[in-house]
Amino acid sequence: MKAWAIEKISNISKTQNFLNLIELEDPVPSKNEIIIKVYACGICHTEIDEIEGRVLPSFFPIIPGHQIVGEVVEVGKEVTRFKVGDRAGAGWIYSCCEKCEYCKRGLENLCLNFKATGKDAHGGYAEYFKIKETFAFHLPKTFSYEELAPLFCAGAIGYRAIKLASPKDEQNIGLVGFGASAHLILKLIKALFPFSKIFVFTRDPEKRKFALDLGAFWAGDIEEEPPKKLHCAIDTTPVWKPPLAVLKFLVPGGRLVINAIRKENKDKEAFLSLDYSQDLWLEKEIKSVANVTRKDIMEFLKLAETFNIKPKVKIYPFEKAEQAIKDIKEKKIKGANVLKIVK
Repeated sequence: MKAWAIEKISNISKTQNFLNLIELEDPVPSKNEIIIKVYACGICHTEIDEIEGRVLPSFFPIIPGHQIVGEVVEVGKEVTRFKVGDRAGAGWIYSCCEKCEYCKRGLENLCLNFKATGKDAHGGYAEYFKIKETFAFHLPKTFSYEELAPLFCAGAIGYRAIKLASPKDEQNIGLVGFGASAHLILKLIKALFPFSKIFVFTRDPEKRKFALDLGAFWAGDIEEEPPKKLHCAIDTTPVWKPPLAVLKFLVPGGRLVINAIRKENKDKEAFLSLDYSQDLWLEKEIKSVANVTRKDIMEFLKLAETFNIKPKVKIYPFEKAEQAIKDIKEKKIKGANVLKIVK
């Protein structure tokens, strides 16, 4: 099979070939695994973090990609949940121990043996992908493969962020940054909390307009003061300054949820500008999102189908994988970027 692989840490802005097109033997399933012929794979900012070394893969070369959808073409002899011909997908959670205290409490995202797709195991920038059947998911029938791919991370991790933010209807909810995950978060908030007001913070005027077109109550620049205080806010940016700037706009007891696996360090001095009395006092909270559980993915797929929550996607052919990543790096994105594997 053909696959794109990360072979070493690179600076995307300065490197010509930060991905390499390789050929591997087609994967063979063990007794409890399925093989998915990959039709589409969503592009995530985490791939940028892996390439640039902020998130280190367990081995090189590694095939990235963790928003994987396609068709089952082979099953292990003990597989019971899938059959050849089924539509199936997989997300960031490749496996976990299923035995530790976190797994038993439904917090498998915190498992110390959590393995991530495209980081600790080969991912979906490839023609074929294998995974244990218990970590794969059946797909809604009313969505195209390209529409489904971003639901497996941008959507599911966004859904987890909403759960951790714990908003209530009629409250004011902030979204810091407005990329692939945030535009799906906005759509889900509109469905679950129809009387809440959504406030979007982004430096990009086009994304502010996009947010308003999707139903945001207000959209402004990162440090622009919104017309109302926020009960909670969800940050999806790759840097520090935007979420820290929004803390001052939270109500007493408000919560900021940071939805990012890593932050770039270029503005880490933003921490030094924190004003405790203005930014954190009165029981304001900062909480991080770590990984995703299978339950998150299953619940979000059902919600997406129920409320017809579909991402805006830009589709790239398989040979344009590097361009799809560069466009995210350079913030040339409106919605979600998707790599189309099968023509």
